Amino acid sequence: MRSILNKYVGFFLAFLMAVMTLDVLWGVFTRYVVGSQSPWTEELARFLLIWIGLLGAAYVAGQNQHLAIDILPERLEGAPKKRLQWAIRLLIVGFAASVLVAGGARLVYITYKLGQYSAALQVPLYFVYSIVPASGLLIIFYKLAEPGEKQPAQA
Repeated sequence: MRSILNKYVGFFLAFLMAVMTLDVLWGVFTRYVVGSQSPWTEELARFLLIWIGLLGAAYVAGQNQHLAIDILPERLEGAPKKRLQWAIRLLIVGFAASVLVAGGARLVYITYKLGQYSAALQVPLYFVYSIVPASGLLIIFYKLAEPGEKQPAQA
């Protein structure tokens, strides 16, 4: 399940990056060649950057490649190392649950109730912000489903 989810999230991130690249290129083209930038390109790029940043953070957490200070885990072995790894996982899960899922769900709810739309694209902002709790749920899933310590590759 984890590897299938990684595959789909990775493909979706690549798709979003391709769309953002085309969007920015179109914005540059219309600004310098046509003489008037399309009004929606900047807003779309901003929204795509939000989605790529948050989904990318979840994807990297799922790959266990996130930024970490690993001085202490490198010095520990056996049971103390496993307890530390679980404590770190639980801290990440707590952060993701409280800030991303709960806070993000509140943000989505507020923008939904207020009926806010983006200026240029007229996209409901609750849709744009829905990636916040979604990425939090992905991070929680990845951290709770994380396998044990990776074994070094055998030569």
